Formats: sequence, C-alpha cells, structure tokens
Amino acid sequence: MIKWALLLINGSFVSRGMFIFGEDKIGRKMKQPEIISHQGTRIFYMDFSGMRNVDEIDELIRFSKDYIRYQPEKSVITLSNIEGMHFNAEVKNMFSEFISGNKMYVSHGAVVGINGLQRIVYNGIMKLTGRDLRSFESIESAKDWLVSVAMTKV
Repeated sequence: MIKWALLLINGSFVSRGMFIFGEDKIGRKMKQPEIISHQGTRIFYMDFSGMRNVDEIDELIRFSKDYIRYQPEKSVITLSNIEGMHFNAEVKNMFSEFISGNKMYVSHGAVVGINGLQRIVYNGIMKLTGRDLRSFESIESAKDWLVSVAMTKV
C-alpha cells in the first residue's frame, strides 16, 4: 500500500514531498501523485493517463485525497491528466465525490486529456460540484495557466 510521508508540525500535517512506492496485486508499480514545480510554483500532479482498471483509478484518487485534504484551505494547485483513462458511471461517481470534497482545499486546478464523451461527463461534474477546473489540450499549457493564476492570487 502506498502511504504519504507526512510530518506533524504544530498540530498540522505537512507533506515532505516523499512517497512510499507500492505495487498492485500482481506486482506492477502503481502510479502515484507527485508534486511538480513549474516556474517556481508547486503543482500537485495526478496522472490517470491510460488507466483502464477501476481499482487502480480508485487507489490514485484515495492517495490524492489523503494529501489534498490535509493541506490548508485554498492552498493546493492541481493538475490531472486523464488522457486515455477508462471512464464509466463508477469512475464518474468517484471523481464527482473527489472533486467536490477537495473544493475547500484547492485554489485552482486544470485537467488535460478530455475528449469525446468525457467532455459531456466533465461538464456535468463541474456543474454538480460547483467547481471550475479548466480543461487544456496539453500539460504545458495547463501548467502555464496554473502559474499565471497563482501569480494573480499573490
């Protein structure tokens, strides 16, 4: 099982940017969220790209929740890559709960890899959750936008 390495400081959990890597049930290395830096801005990156297994998607969501929901309100900048990810009603429900529950912790976020029917589902999730996660064609353009928004909030 993957766990976040957290440090308790003055009663608050703070990420140390470290992960304990895990494997799935058949020994494959699992994807894990990571902190990336773009132009000096820290971005919480979740790579769901190519994921076909609902359990694998659920694991990445759970690990991401564990980090995001221990952060101060409106302090997390997120980037999610869902290119080629399997999508069905179960995954839609997992993402709806995840996105809704993160609202108070996320300053702003972006998503890449949305296509076809996913766009319809994505728009519905945004309406249901009251969130405004912007969709981009490339990771670089998403990172540039996230940094530009972060600069205006300083």
